[in-house]
Amino acid sequence: MTRATSRLVRAAAGLTLGASAARGLWTVAVQRPPGGPARWQRVNHRGEPLTLLEGPVMAGALAVGALLTTGMSARVRVAAAVAAAGAGGVGVLDDLAERGASKGLRGHLSALRRGEITTGVIKIAGLAATGLTVAAVVRDRQQGRGSGGAPRPTAGATVGPVGGLLQWGLDACLVAGTANVANLLDLRPGRCLKAGLLAAPASLSAGAAAPLVAVTTGAALALLPTDLAERAMLGDGGANALGAVLGTAVVVGAPPRTRAAALAAVVGLTLLSERVSFTRVIESTPVLRELDALGRRPR
Repeated sequence: MTRATSRLVRAAAGLTLGASAARGLWTVAVQRPPGGPARWQRVNHRGEPLTLLEGPVMAGALAVGALLTTGMSARVRVAAAVAAAGAGGVGVLDDLAERGASKGLRGHLSALRRGEITTGVIKIAGLAATGLTVAAVVRDRQQGRGSGGAPRPTAGATVGPVGGLLQWGLDACLVAGTANVANLLDLRPGRCLKAGLLAAPASLSAGAAAPLVAVTTGAALALLPTDLAERAMLGDGGANALGAVLGTAVVVGAPPRTRAAALAAVVGLTLLSERVSFTRVIESTPVLRELDALGRRPR
């Protein structure tokens, strides 16, 4: 079997696993929603009911898919599962028990300075903890060691203790920040899932994170029709999980300079979101507007 064929088979297996996990969990969740259907039901802008169950389904599918996929070390599988469960869990908490009128990063931090603990503040702390845990689990990759502990001749092998701790912190910020950016995009049906699918070509690469990207792609494709039909929405739980797992894939598969560039982009988008409406930018850009509306119900 050639390398190209092997990559294709591996990507197909990951896609199937992610899609199967998402559809299977969706079926179970709809039939037996925890706490009853009303707990998860919301009303969309059309005045029609939809469910937030898509969020925990996405988080669960990514966690299960990461643990069961092949082609990755046990350390990477655990890190990805932690990213999905941790980010998804605090997101679901915010979806179901949202407290406080503050919105956005600035709003939640301002509330914290006033002594108000909003669910958004709890979510920020939870994402930070998730990022730190994920970065710690995969930290040996930045220290130039393989899954078996044997040294590798990589740029990370020359990094000292201080540099290693700095990289750990930056990687943690990347995982948490990507989770937050994905959530910022979840303002229209299908938008966040489409953004997540932009990583799909990486599933055919030779990189260490390719199987993880394949699983993520499969889960996103499986849930996209339901999201576009406005029968369900990712909410903070699903969007955070999707972003955190993709952030983990970058941490696992990209060299330090690429990770630094990705973090800079994430920080820039986060700060920009406090001043600029992503929806307004998308709707004023013809190509983005058409891609954003693709498959969505007419207004």
